[in-house]
Amino acid sequence: MILRGKVWVLGDHINTDVIIPAKYKFRTGDFSELAKHVFEDLDPTLASKISKGDSIIAGRTFGMGSSREHAPRVIKEAGISAIVACSFARIFFRNSINVGLPVIEVRDVNKYFKEGDIAIVDLEKGIVKNETTGVELNFSPYPEFIMNIMKAGGLAAYRKGIR
Repeated sequence: MILRGKVWVLGDHINTDVIIPAKYKFRTGDFSELAKHVFEDLDPTLASKISKGDSIIAGRTFGMGSSREHAPRVIKEAGISAIVACSFARIFFRNSINVGLPVIEVRDVNKYFKEGDIAIVDLEKGIVKNETTGVELNFSPYPEFIMNIMKAGGLAAYRKGIR
């Protein structure tokens, strides 16, 4: 799986309430409606600027906070194809895998991208490339069973396909 898209750069410690503010996540279960408010507290216009296939590059402990799957589901619904960060909160990382949103840890990745760059993420080879600058960084590819979940679009879709 190779993913290519424009980069949105976010900082350290992006918590789940910044990803989707609580004032929205308890009003509706409609993820397309919630996606209109993704990252609203960081930038009220960001959701309207994200295009399908874009990527997020972030710093440390991305996704800290609530253990609900709302945050990665809303990010995926907004059109983000992958998040590459220095580190993730463990529960956010696992919830992202469950919903089929690729999350990749790369040490100091935020030093090699700026907003608007084009990122290419090769999940099978373990490479994230800044197409704009030519910088390539390596990461440990997912094991086969997680790649199968990604290819299926998430754990629920994967489980339906193996019956």
